[in-house]
Amino acid sequence: MIKLKGCFTAIITPFKNGGIDREALRKIVRRQISGGVSGLVPCGSTGEAATLAPEEYFEVIRLTVDAAGGKVPVVPGVGTNSTAKSVEMVKKISTLGVDGLLAVVPYYNKPTQNGMIAHFSEMARATRLPIILYNIPGRTGVNMLPATVLALRKKFSRIVGIKEASGNLDQVSEIVNILDRNFAVMSGDDSLTLPMMSVGARGVISVVSNIVPSETAKMCGFFLKGRTKEAAQIHHKLLPLIKQLFIETNPIPVKYAASLLGLGAYAPRLPLTPLSVKNRQALLKAMKAAGAGSLYP
Repeated sequence: MIKLKGCFTAIITPFKNGGIDREALRKIVRRQISGGVSGLVPCGSTGEAATLAPEEYFEVIRLTVDAAGGKVPVVPGVGTNSTAKSVEMVKKISTLGVDGLLAVVPYYNKPTQNGMIAHFSEMARATRLPIILYNIPGRTGVNMLPATVLALRKKFSRIVGIKEASGNLDQVSEIVNILDRNFAVMSGDDSLTLPMMSVGARGVISVVSNIVPSETAKMCGFFLKGRTKEAAQIHHKLLPLIKQLFIETNPIPVKYAASLLGLGAYAPRLPLTPLSVKNRQALLKAMKAAGAGSLYP
């Protein structure tokens, strides 16, 4: 069973000449592993899954699994706003050597709580892999309630955790209170990782760790070991960088930051556009203050 704690990085997808930059992706994976992260999450919103062609989507997962070489678990993002399509994705991805699945709440069509239970139940029946729910109301338009999380966990023990990106610490606390001890809550907001861990979350599925994997992993590790003061010091050190990485829609800023570290071209795919010139200097300054430049070999 996957150990869901610490820093899992929601990795970017590097592009080159209109396709996947395979060598850059391998470099990204190697850098993350050498930085001490606990796991990798390809093909999420940070990985621009919404703009990947089906064959590209599966290629990114295969490349990530191959480059990771079993050193850390690989948990790709999965799910659409169609249950039938999501189930087919689950079935195919389950054959690719991954260690789990990060399943997003259906977006745009705004299912009810009962609809979410039915949707994720169909996905859970289609695989034996561990499933992490992904609640991100800012992108999906609807919030998964703690009672819904509990209902799904009671039905399927393979639903092992949730990436909670509602930004609501009360909701995080309620999930921790009503779920069993083996269910893991992971932060979906870098700026709230430490506050969420203080009320029971076990780590983060992170964007900022694309740029500073070692520091993000250390922050989570320190907190889990009870070294809260040291964890807080890193949190405050990274907070200005985190703010700059969300100055425009994710993953626009993080792809530009990654390009400054030699990790691929900075342009995301349309309809996202490259980071505006007016925001570039502030991002570079925040990277330097966080020590990002010195972390790239």
